[in-house]
Amino acid sequence: MFSMAKRSLFMRASCPGTIRSAKNHRFGGWQTGGVSTEDTQNPPSDSPFHDDSSRDEARQYVLPLVVHIEKAEPPARTDALETAARAVLVMLSDERSLGEGDDEGEWARVMRDWQDARIRKVVRRARGAEWRKASALPGITVTGKEAEVRVFPPVPLDGWPKELAKLQVSGTDLDDPAEPGAPEAIAPVLWLNPDLGMSAGKAMAQAGHGAQLAWWELTEPERAAWRETGFALAVRTADPAAWHGLTRSGLPVVRDAGFTEIAPGSCTVVADHPALRARVAGG
Repeated sequence: MFSMAKRSLFMRASCPGTIRSAKNHRFGGWQTGGVSTEDTQNPPSDSPFHDDSSRDEARQYVLPLVVHIEKAEPPARTDALETAARAVLVMLSDERSLGEGDDEGEWARVMRDWQDARIRKVVRRARGAEWRKASALPGITVTGKEAEVRVFPPVPLDGWPKELAKLQVSGTDLDDPAEPGAPEAIAPVLWLNPDLGMSAGKAMAQAGHGAQLAWWELTEPERAAWRETGFALAVRTADPAAWHGLTRSGLPVVRDAGFTEIAPGSCTVVADHPALRARVAGG
């Protein structure tokens, strides 16, 4: 799935509360925009970013996500976060994003280029005519309970389509009209850092990173099973008392590059998928 020659550097991270020992920590931390992982002697063979090539030597791409926000009826925050995370998974698993050579999908090459460089995601908002124009571009619209998020094939950092470039990044401050409630015990959960204040757009990107980390660590049968559920998942803010333990659990941890809103190296999301949870528990 990934270009072996351009997989990125495994490097030491400085996420508070994260175990660095290869013996005790299977999964790495993830730094948004500038991705990094915890050091390990035996990284998972199917996960990217495990060789000594530099992310910065590759051309930089961005995965655009556009959330539909009408003034009169904005989606609930949690619904938007979960829909964005699912949109990333839908894009990663779409047949147009997969394959090589004669079996290469139309988006496969740019998806590889994006994943071989820094894995950037940018969330923008659109309404009315803006949304209709964005929806006309090649991409995939994913719907939640009420939220709509359209994900597009990666674009060069300096080469956004004009229909997307003019969309606003700010203004995605959404609220939940009611508490979302506890997730199902068997559901994949993307746990948000309770100590960080993030805009909805920033949190949507972080949730997307967490979902992608979990996807990379799953086996093909585990991925297929998740896809059959429509990528069911929950996004919840972790209990402050549980957050430290989550970052030390051995589950994938998202770490932010600090380009926007929060400090570099901040742990933002822990990806808690049942298959990964069982793997960690089994040692």
